[in-house]
Amino acid sequence: MSYKAILFDLDGTLLDTLEDLADSANRVLSAGGFPQHRLEAYRYFVGDGLAMLVTRALPEDQRNEEIIRDCLNAFLKDYRRNWKVKTKPYKGIPGLLDALTTRGIRMAVLSNKLHDFTRLCVSEFFFNWQFEAVFGQRENVPPKPDPTGALEIAERLNLVPSEFLYLGDSAVDMKTAVAASMFPVGVTWGFRTADELQKNGCKVLIDQPQEVLDLLT
Repeated sequence: MSYKAILFDLDGTLLDTLEDLADSANRVLSAGGFPQHRLEAYRYFVGDGLAMLVTRALPEDQRNEEIIRDCLNAFLKDYRRNWKVKTKPYKGIPGLLDALTTRGIRMAVLSNKLHDFTRLCVSEFFFNWQFEAVFGQRENVPPKPDPTGALEIAERLNLVPSEFLYLGDSAVDMKTAVAASMFPVGVTWGFRTADELQKNGCKVLIDQPQEVLDLLT
């Protein structure tokens, strides 16, 4: 198969955002009198949107609608101020994007992060490269692993889904790729384990960004 485009997940794939997410969440938890969590716990809290991150971080007996709403609002306020304190592209990502651009491979991003944050992250860290579509979580569009967003990107680029490699670091990403009929590539440098990726539809595991280029040939 000749792949013409790559659809990237954002957090855990292009950007290491974990510490900033964890720090904001822990500040909110502390202010509310709730126990904080170690960084590693947040690897499993993220991936399904910020509302779910906040819900998972709260004690089980405190997960009512009002507390979740208040903590989510506090989290968004904190994160808007502190979203790029420690966030950075993973090692090797800029070089990969250069190589893909040289080869004429088209690129897009699909994230469960809020749409405005997704676009802000891409414009801040990846302004040197062209992404033809950048979608985060939007109203009236179901989040990943629903394939709606991925299929919308394929339509926008006027490509069939099978012409896409889909790069992601979680079960959600692999399920999205499978549901959208894109080729699921699991990255091991992100937030989740290789075992999780393989159990959820991953066709190829890669340990370094440059390994993507081998899949194109």
